[in-house]
Amino acid sequence: MPQTLTIGTASAAPGTIARGAIPVTQLAGGTPIEIPVAIVNGAMDGPCFWVNGAIHGDEPEGPLACQIALAEVDPAQLKGRLVMIPVVNVPAFEAAQRGNPLDTFSYDMNRIYPGNAKGYLSDRIAAAHAAAMGPVADFEISIHSGGAHSYLAKAIFVDESPASVELATAMGPGWGCIMSNFLPKGSPMAFMKDIGKVGITVELGGRSATSPKEFAQVGRELADSILNILRHYKMYPGTAEYPHPRYIGEQEALLAPASGIFLPADGVEFLTMMKKGDPIARIVNIFGDTLAELSAPADGMFFGLRALPNVQTGDWCCFFCKVSGRRD
Repeated sequence: MPQTLTIGTASAAPGTIARGAIPVTQLAGGTPIEIPVAIVNGAMDGPCFWVNGAIHGDEPEGPLACQIALAEVDPAQLKGRLVMIPVVNVPAFEAAQRGNPLDTFSYDMNRIYPGNAKGYLSDRIAAAHAAAMGPVADFEISIHSGGAHSYLAKAIFVDESPASVELATAMGPGWGCIMSNFLPKGSPMAFMKDIGKVGITVELGGRSATSPKEFAQVGRELADSILNILRHYKMYPGTAEYPHPRYIGEQEALLAPASGIFLPADGVEFLTMMKKGDPIARIVNIFGDTLAELSAPADGMFFGLRALPNVQTGDWCCFFCKVSGRRD
């Protein structure tokens, strides 16, 4: 039989929704540091699906997706529990930065997770989150985007276990760029793997898609994926939909070979298959002279593109998915 679920200060009886926070510590001026949590506890028994947003503070797409899902999932029809952490890294989110500006030694929480309860501030926040998620969650997604730096199209990282590939597939239509991360570390996905459970990292949105209409669309698509996952695992009424085609891929970051202005090639589109050597972009000087060219390093597709076109030598330009096969 379903039971009351308590996480931090939130306590939801079967068939109800509760909000609260996971306490961590407080700052020198007395401001509490706590992690917000929302629990949708189904009226019927089932697994626990856990959603994490904003482990990077300049990625607000996760919070928006959680808001939409929280408003739409009816606990009376839910089998199991949906737990949503709209903002994992609250200090970073409040500063609209990738990491907590008060903590220079463990700045990127998605590289030091699950942290250390006796470590730096970001370590302690991560440790409090992991202590809450580990015993409760059966499967987890962490929502990311390109943040302030770039835009990322629909892309997923999995550990290639059957359970992680299944969870990635359950994200729904358009999520066919599924890349391998065989030995994940420092992330909620890695933590879940270490404790014998499953998590994936999903990417969508970022700078250049933060205008009102585009931001709303990204939030809607991510919320639809949350609902699709619930349907796939028979936790919620309705029929799940799936991506087609689905690819086996590996990420490669393409760096600027020269300084100048980054100009994508005509007709290049996100998540569209390219052949090795196809042009992706060129870098020009301020007079328009071509200084360097970027081309596809393998058969595959690009899924991430920098937001600002001015680049320095060695700057990250785009993320490319080197495709080695199909999952269909």
